[in-house]
Amino acid sequence: MSAHDDGSAPRPRPFTGQIRVLVADRQPLFREAVARAVRQRAHLKLVAEAGDGRRALELIRRDAPDVAIVGVDLPLLDGHAVLNAVVRDELPTRVLLVTSTSDAEGGYDAIAAGACGWFSKTSGEQELCDAVTTIATGRTAFCRDVQTSVASEIRRRARRGDPILSERERAILTLVACGWSVGRIGRELHVSPGTVKSALLRVYKRLGVSERAAAVAVALRRGLIE
Repeated sequence: MSAHDDGSAPRPRPFTGQIRVLVADRQPLFREAVARAVRQRAHLKLVAEAGDGRRALELIRRDAPDVAIVGVDLPLLDGHAVLNAVVRDELPTRVLLVTSTSDAEGGYDAIAAGACGWFSKTSGEQELCDAVTTIATGRTAFCRDVQTSVASEIRRRARRGDPILSERERAILTLVACGWSVGRIGRELHVSPGTVKSALLRVYKRLGVSERAAAVAVALRRGLIE
């Protein structure tokens, strides 16, 4: 079994000295503010910046930063697609997703998909830099705004006993059951086709099937979708 066959986040790569950081976001002002904050911390080192997901993934593969701060709404490849590629290819970089909406459900689903942090863009610079340090040492970090709500979401799903599929995975599988194509599902949920495909692969693995029809049949039988 490979390091990520259980869906866990990549293991931290041992590092000495500075923590190497990549910053990727579609908004130049936010990206520059975060990059400046990283440069001002002696224990952090900015190795690259990107304004779209394809470039971010290219730089992650080329430079292998310890932590990548990645915007969820990146163009070309969104943050979820970048995360999926990092986890799928077992890259050593740990991903911290940043979003304009710090909802608990989104945070839960991001961590379930392999992210090591979930932060709002309204978080302070110090809080974000502290999170980079936490993540680089192998732990998970949330912004203060969602810590309590994410914990509540975890407890809620545990009581229901059905964290087998995330809310995003259920939504995608429900639309598959309706006969929708990957492209149409992506447009409806505002994610890339790559994100939809990666989610479906996770669903197949969790349900013990190898194709869409079987996944839908098993999910309906178990009451995971309606």
